[in-house]
Amino acid sequence: MPKKSTELSALSIAKIKATGRHSVGGVDGLCLNVEGNSRVWILRATVGKRLDKDGKLKSHRRDIGLGPYPEVTLAEARAKATELRLQIRNGIDPIRHKQEQREALLLQQRREKTFRECAKIVIEKKTLELKNEKHIAQWSSTLETYIYPVIDNRLIGSITKTDIVSALEPIWIEIHETAKRVRGRIETIFDYAKAMGYFEGDNPAQWKGNLEPILGNLKQESRPHPSLPYKQVAAFIQDLRQRIEISPKALEFAILTACRSGEVFGALWKEIDFKNNIWIIPKERMKADKKHRVPLSQAAIRLLDQLDK
Repeated sequence: MPKKSTELSALSIAKIKATGRHSVGGVDGLCLNVEGNSRVWILRATVGKRLDKDGKLKSHRRDIGLGPYPEVTLAEARAKATELRLQIRNGIDPIRHKQEQREALLLQQRREKTFRECAKIVIEKKTLELKNEKHIAQWSSTLETYIYPVIDNRLIGSITKTDIVSALEPIWIEIHETAKRVRGRIETIFDYAKAMGYFEGDNPAQWKGNLEPILGNLKQESRPHPSLPYKQVAAFIQDLRQRIEISPKALEFAILTACRSGEVFGALWKEIDFKNNIWIIPKERMKADKKHRVPLSQAAIRLLDQLDK
């Protein structure tokens, strides 16, 4: 039977100055480790088995820190050591148990992200992806109008399919196209949250086999904007030229170049090569993400000359 250490008093502990490990008694393996000005409580205990260098199982002796002295008193150190000895007796590795608790706490903290917090990060990333500022603004505005009032600062891990339906159902028929886009945005936010570990399980905003049976597909009639008969174009342009505002001029330029409105509205003088009658649209404003060269007719050049005066 191993020799029991003498049970030291608090006064005796205070007098220990020599460097080294000093048994204090009261609990087997409880020591005060002194190194310079550092004085730390340590429990020396056998925890399970380990393989030695020869591949043989042997008792695994470990040092478990209990905190610094005198912040942790002798009585507190003995109480902690007694508790750890009980855990070891019950087959629990105190060090591993503490690590698992720390990991569980970190996981819990990671999951304490709200829907709005995740949405904010996704929108920031979309700002780098999307070229059209209007589309970027629509992400924030539609979530603010239709989704935040329902799930706003809820923890994203607590939001269910029922919550998503509650947010989408009131607008699903009335403004169906907008509702469809909003659903897609919510799905993207949950994809991000799941990838980051803030959410587990199936995406509650997923369409197929999830929201589709509840919200249903609506048959939408295609209603394209009516076109102007080509025989009326000349008269239409003449009418535009009677107007002095910039908008009619931009519309005429769009007609003469057959370009999209976004490309016309963003045009800069430095993009116009008057020497070669070419408009060079940078790829950042092109839908295909490629620089585009637009030949300019004499009518388009005359219009630009008027605007430059």
